[in-house]
Amino acid sequence: MSRIAFIGLGNMGAPMAVNLIKAGHQLTVFDLSTVALARLSDAGGTVANSAVASVLDAEIVISMLPASSHVESLYLGDQEILSSIAPGTLIIDCSTIAPQSARKVATAAAARGLAMIDAPVSGGTVGAAAGSLTFIVGGPTEVVERARPILNAMGKNIFHAGDSGTGQTAKICNNMLLGILMTGTAEALALGVANGLDPKVLSDIMSKSSGRNWALDVYNPFPGVMDNVPAARAYAGGFGVDLMLKDLGLAAESALASRAAIPLGELSRNLYSLHSQAGSGSLDFSSILNLLAPKKVN
Repeated sequence: MSRIAFIGLGNMGAPMAVNLIKAGHQLTVFDLSTVALARLSDAGGTVANSAVASVLDAEIVISMLPASSHVESLYLGDQEILSSIAPGTLIIDCSTIAPQSARKVATAAAARGLAMIDAPVSGGTVGAAAGSLTFIVGGPTEVVERARPILNAMGKNIFHAGDSGTGQTAKICNNMLLGILMTGTAEALALGVANGLDPKVLSDIMSKSSGRNWALDVYNPFPGVMDNVPAARAYAGGFGVDLMLKDLGLAAESALASRAAIPLGELSRNLYSLHSQAGSGSLDFSSILNLLAPKKVN
């Protein structure tokens, strides 16, 4: 089993780290949240007092952070842990960030004799807890294969998209589609309820019809339709509105750079921006229903 440093223990990172401990790996963890650190300590992890301290004896370093600025700060900026990581160490960044940031950090890592891949995830907090995540990986083939056993402890599907940064590009495309699907699903359910339909009945109908999609079947945004999803707990503890807004912003930046047209992606980004500005930034992204419904449902 491996000695792993895990940095970033949010709603996604914490259950991923717990699954690595369950698989028998030795984890040293770091996060700015003392609550998150206490949870991992209870699960069998060793708590470090800084990001640098967490990586000193690591064979593998995994990071799961909110945005490009955090990743660049960790590896290259204020914290600059690259110089503290032993040559030959494998680095797996599971954050969703700009492809150019992923390539920048990977290039700096390679210059220090470190192998690095970008491996953003899909599957949400439910998938993180269940160990059923999908990893979308960018980096050299031999490094991806080296990382595969570790990724398998946290997920069920591993896709190698191409060179460094391509995992991020694929993830951005996926999350743009997810944002579009969630807004469309919430809009359809809100329309049905406004016209007297039971949201569970309507969900059952659409799940067996041409409107079927992941947001409807696995992560339903309407309270009372599903258990164990954020809508069942006042939209707490999931993938935040501000994180979805960040990912949709990355899609917009990518589209601008490549001169691609993403009218639905831009519309979804605008809706999530309005929702965030209304004070819902920390809620799960399925709470977009409250922006679209005639009145708040939760």
